Amino acid sequence: MTDYAVINPATGETVATYDTFTDAQIDDAIARAHAAASVWGSTPVAERAAVIRRIAEGHRARRDEFAAIIVREMGKPLAAAVGEVDFAADIIEFYADNAEKINADQPIDILGEGTAVIRRAPLGVLFGIMPWNFPAYQVARFTGPNLVLGNTIILKHAPQCPESAALLEEIYRDAGLPDGGYVNVYATNEQSATIIADPRVQGVSVTGSERAGAAVAEVAGRNLKKVALELGGSDPFILLSTDDLEATVQAAVDARLDNNGQSCNGAKRFIIADELYDAFVEKFTASLAAVTATDPTQEDTVLGPLSSLAAAENLQKQIDTAVSQGATLLTGGTREGAFFAPTVLADVTADMDVYREELFGPAAVVYRAAGEDEAVAIANDTSFGLGSYVFTTDADQAERVANNIDAGMVYVNVVLADSPELPFGGVKRSGTSREMGLLAADEFVNKKLIRVA
Repeated sequence: MTDYAVINPATGETVATYDTFTDAQIDDAIARAHAAASVWGSTPVAERAAVIRRIAEGHRARRDEFAAIIVREMGKPLAAAVGEVDFAADIIEFYADNAEKINADQPIDILGEGTAVIRRAPLGVLFGIMPWNFPAYQVARFTGPNLVLGNTIILKHAPQCPESAALLEEIYRDAGLPDGGYVNVYATNEQSATIIADPRVQGVSVTGSERAGAAVAEVAGRNLKKVALELGGSDPFILLSTDDLEATVQAAVDARLDNNGQSCNGAKRFIIADELYDAFVEKFTASLAAVTATDPTQEDTVLGPLSSLAAAENLQKQIDTAVSQGATLLTGGTREGAFFAPTVLADVTADMDVYREELFGPAAVVYRAAGEDEAVAIANDTSFGLGSYVFTTDADQAERVANNIDAGMVYVNVVLADSPELPFGGVKRSGTSREMGLLAADEFVNKKLIRVA
C-alpha cells in the first residue's frame, strides 16, 4: 500500500503508483546525503556553479517531458506547465550565475587592529518537503541557493507528484552531483519526522499548509533544527484608482486563475474603492464567468481541473458554507468532478467562515472599501501575510499603502511578476523565511566569523 500515486485529476484515472520507502531505504538516503556533504561542500565554488548550470540545462532539455508529467499529476494547463519548467531552470541558473557572489567573504570594518570577515560555509544535509502545486518551481527555489552553498539535499515531494520526483532526481544526478548530493525519498509523515530528528540532518524546509508547517516546526524544534516555512496566503488585490479599468480587470482575472487558482500568493480577496466597485465587479464577474474549466492537455486551455477530487470537494464545501451564512454568489459555485467553475462571492462579512479562510481554487471574494484606510484595514484583517497587489495611479498613495500592508511582498500595478532575483516569502501565518533572490542563501548557511589580530 502506498500514498504515492499519479492520479490524473482530469480523468480520475490512476496512472501509476510508487512504493513508499522502507526504513532501511530512508536510512540509506540519509547516509548517502551525509557522505556527499563533505565532498560537495569542499568542491570549489566554480565547479559547483558548473554542475548547477547543468541542472538548469537538464530542465530545459526535458521540458516537454516534465510538463506532460505535471499536467497529469495535478492538472496544470499545458502551456503553464511548460512555463513552470522554464522558470525553474531560470531560478537554478540564477544561482549558478551568482555562485561567487553568494559564497564570497564579507569584510567587516572593525574597531581594533587586524581584520574580520564573515565566511559562508554549508551546514550539511538539508531536508526539503515540497507541495504538489508547483512540482518543478518549488523544488528549484529550495535547491538552487542551497546547492550553491555546498549543502546536500534529501527531497520528499508531495505524494501526488512521484513521477516529477523521480524525473528531478535523474536531472540532478545526470548534471554531475556526487552520489547523495540530491536524494529523492518516497517517505511517510512518520519517516519524515525520523529524517528531521536524525543528527546527520541540519535543517528542514517545508512549503505547504499551515498544518503541515506547524507539524514540521514542532519536530524541528524538539530536535533544535533550523526550519524554513513557506505556507498559505489569502492575498489582497487592492484597487484604488485606474486609468484603464479593462486592463486592471484582466490583471485581476489573471491573478486569480493562475495555476487553476492554486497559488499560495495568488490574489484571492479583491478590495475595491467604492467609486469603482460596481463597474469592477460587473466586468470581473463577467470575465471569470466566460472562462470554462477544460482539458489541461490542450495548449490554449486557461483553466484546468483542481489538483484532485478531494480539493474540489473541499472548495465546494467552503463556497456552500459561505452562501448558507449569507454571502452572495455572483457566478460559479459548481463543479463537475475536479473541474470547478470560476466563482465570485460578495457581501462577505467578518462573522463568516470564508472571511478567514484561504480559497485554493478559482474562487474570489470581492469587498467594497470607502477609501484607502478601509482598504488597508480589510487587507490586513487576516492571519496570512504572504503577497499583496495594489493598483493606483497615485505614486504617493502606492508608497503609503505598500508600507502599511502586513505582507512579505507588495506588487504595485502588476501581477504574475515573480522573478529569480526577487525574494519570495511572508509574515504572520504565511511563513518565516525567504526563497529566491540572494536572501534565499541566508537561510541554511553558517555565517562564520573569522577575526584575525
